[in-house]
Amino acid sequence: MLAAGAVAGTVLATTAGCSGSAGAASPTPTPTPAPAAKRTLEPAALAALHELLPVTGLLFTPQLPSARAQRKVTIACMAEHGYRYAPAPPASDTGADPGADRGTGGAAAEERPQPFGLESSAPPRTAAPAPSEKPPRPGSPESTDAYARALFGRESARVSTKGLRLSVSRPGEGCLAEAEKRLLGDGRMRWLQVRIMLFEAQQQARADVEKDPGFQAATTRWRACMDRAKVKAQDPVAVLNSLRSADDRRTSPVAAADLRCKAETGYLTTAYQRLAAAQQHWLDRHPAVGADWKKLSDRQNKAAGEVLGAKAG
Repeated sequence: MLAAGAVAGTVLATTAGCSGSAGAASPTPTPTPAPAAKRTLEPAALAALHELLPVTGLLFTPQLPSARAQRKVTIACMAEHGYRYAPAPPASDTGADPGADRGTGGAAAEERPQPFGLESSAPPRTAAPAPSEKPPRPGSPESTDAYARALFGRESARVSTKGLRLSVSRPGEGCLAEAEKRLLGDGRMRWLQVRIMLFEAQQQARADVEKDPGFQAATTRWRACMDRAKVKAQDPVAVLNSLRSADDRRTSPVAAADLRCKAETGYLTTAYQRLAAAQQHWLDRHPAVGADWKKLSDRQNKAAGEVLGAKAG
């Protein structure tokens, strides 16, 4: 929903190494292999853990109909101004990144964050690259300032909103703004603010869980297991940060020990359960955020269904 480059400060990203203590794992003697069943959780079990997180779940709720509807409205609006607007079709999206310029639908599809380091020896899944738009042909109507004004409006008319740490601006006029208003009406900026707040809540909960006694106990158990495997590491995020390539994830004895110790100690189960509690605690303390997310999500789904000529499911 945000214009490219609109996010002030750092680029918004949710990665597995977003939190945790510093300190690289030392490549010590190869750990004794464990039976295959003990080395990692099954994919279904991992998916179930990911689903525990209520804030992350909201951020990754699919918003593809809204992105498609906004694209349709924008194309029609530009045609009324005499321009052919041909944006790339929206990727299958989850709306996880409040800094992406993909309309009210949000960012392109991507794997949910893995905030506790490695979860599998397989290479991390990556989303297919978003379809790129062809640059305007020099001298064409699409290369003119008038075209840009019709699409984005005047720079001086941009509107902004912010969370605790992030400030984001959007076009205040032009066809992109009109398309967003078609879906969200006067709730357009509140929707953006809610998404920013949820993104910040996800980061805050990950920091808060470091102080949780249950999580600390799980880390202590994991560290003791790693010590028995003759691998010194502060925590699983430090292990991840010590791995330089996908090949390291598959072959490094440090990575193998990390995954085995997570499985043997139940580390990921405890970590996700405690993170889910931290996220829910944030939502409980900010009930208006969850309520507004639902209200505005329902509103844009209904409007998207009307634009696309079918009821939103």
